[in-house]
Amino acid sequence: MASLQDLGLSEYEARAFRSLLQTGPTSAKDLSRASDVPMGRIYDVLNTLETYGLIRSQTASRPKKYVAVEPETALDRLLADKKEELEAKAKQYEGIVDELGEKLESADPVDEPFWTAAVGPEETLDLLLERLSAADERISVVGSPPARQVDIVEATERVVDELVAALERGVEVSLLVRPDLFQTLPDAVNREYYDRLSPYENYHARASDGVSSTFELIDDVEVCIEVPHPLGREETFGVIDLKDPEFTADVSEAFADHWAEATPVGPP
Repeated sequence: MASLQDLGLSEYEARAFRSLLQTGPTSAKDLSRASDVPMGRIYDVLNTLETYGLIRSQTASRPKKYVAVEPETALDRLLADKKEELEAKAKQYEGIVDELGEKLESADPVDEPFWTAAVGPEETLDLLLERLSAADERISVVGSPPARQVDIVEATERVVDELVAALERGVEVSLLVRPDLFQTLPDAVNREYYDRLSPYENYHARASDGVSSTFELIDDVEVCIEVPHPLGREETFGVIDLKDPEFTADVSEAFADHWAEATPVGPP
């Protein structure tokens, strides 16, 4: 159940404010009695509530009296304070990430092969997006767009978001597909790829009849191989992420051969 404490007030502050709403203008002594806030704490509580803009005081009266602002006004002010606090926290964390990003460095890649895998639509998409975000120089997308998921439009948007981010940081992105691929995909998917990626000079798309599998080649050192569903369903069953210098070199060479023979892809 929601309470004023969820918006940052202490138990005593919440008690005092609720009591003021009921009593109307009252003195600190009377409010202490009505709210069960100890007299030794009531003035600190009232000062804090006044700082938050939740109450007003009548200094000319003897004894000094206090009155609560309207509930809607009080809640709006508490919400605004929370939003400001969260924005400040977000900026603080962004600064921490920027600072750590300059200090944390990955070790140089080793020659020993390493692979990992993910199974299931959401898990495979998450792994693919993670690896695309790690690209520094080149991303080569081969086959069907890497988004044959339960919700192909949403998955496509997330993949294209990551490709756009890569293009923005100067990564070369190449898309090599079968000529008939775009005829089998929803118009929204086709437009997502063309409209958002084609304006970038470091994006290129070609079509080739020789494309028979789906994978992503990242920086010529890593391959994400998409595994189709064994029952023939129109979704990716899993993704294998493989770092193997010898295998990746073969894949890079094969991609270059197909790319050289492929034809440019125009608007859908």
